[in-house]
Amino acid sequence: MKKSRFSESQIVAILKEVDAGRAVAEVIRKHGISQATYYAWKSKYGGLEASDLKRLREMERQLSEYKTMVAELSHENRALKGLIDKKL
Repeated sequence: MKKSRFSESQIVAILKEVDAGRAVAEVIRKHGISQATYYAWKSKYGGLEASDLKRLREMERQLSEYKTMVAELSHENRALKGLIDKKL
């Protein structure tokens, strides 16, 4: 996935500009982003603060770790079941 040239804090600041009363067209022109990008950011980061973003990032990291653990355990479980089936 392509890395954004804007940090999450910058994205929140851009969204807050519109919340403060500036026109969407003016803000997207100023920052050089498309309207689709603005609305994608708004759906993902709308209403969040910087502290919320840190929590969200930490939770996403934990979820990724948990998914990896589940995948490894499932793989080990299948291998052990295969050994049991061979012995029977």
